[in-house]
Amino acid sequence: MNEQTTRANPGPLGLLGFGMTTVLLNLHNAGITELSVVIVAMGFALGGAAQIIAGIFELRGGNTFGGTAFIAYGFFWWSLIFIWTNPVSNTILAADERSMGFYLLLWGIFTLFMFIGTLKHNTITKIVFLSLTLLFFGLAIGDFTGIALIKIISGYIGILCGASAIYSAMGQVINEEFGKKVMPL
Repeated sequence: MNEQTTRANPGPLGLLGFGMTTVLLNLHNAGITELSVVIVAMGFALGGAAQIIAGIFELRGGNTFGGTAFIAYGFFWWSLIFIWTNPVSNTILAADERSMGFYLLLWGIFTLFMFIGTLKHNTITKIVFLSLTLLFFGLAIGDFTGIALIKIISGYIGILCGASAIYSAMGQVINEEFGKKVMPL
């Protein structure tokens, strides 16, 4: 008996986790809100856990790109929370702007290569990864130079990035529910 089963697409969950958390953090980077437990909690739950779960399902479904992206960025959120809360503060120094600059630069380099991978994907995915690349490089430059305006501008880029990821998530869900393209991706 050859039964074909339909598997759900874990991508929208990962994109939603990424997008909503990215918007919240970048409202802070843009100077609109303060860094608070709201961002930390969202980063742990939806930005971290939901993306990691979605990434595992992407890998199980054979999607190396999606699995790598969601798991890496999920752990990005967990590492960022670890940096902010510094639970080992009695033995290890808190992050300074220079070390954060290198941290963000490495994420920018990783994201640039992931962006190259999106060149065979839909337009909205290209927008998400291009804006995320610009966000990481902008925040790194802001930390290296100490110029607050660069971080603020990067925050607005991050809001666009997160919003485009949310749009992609919702577009995939809506299009699948209706069985046709309702929201162009």
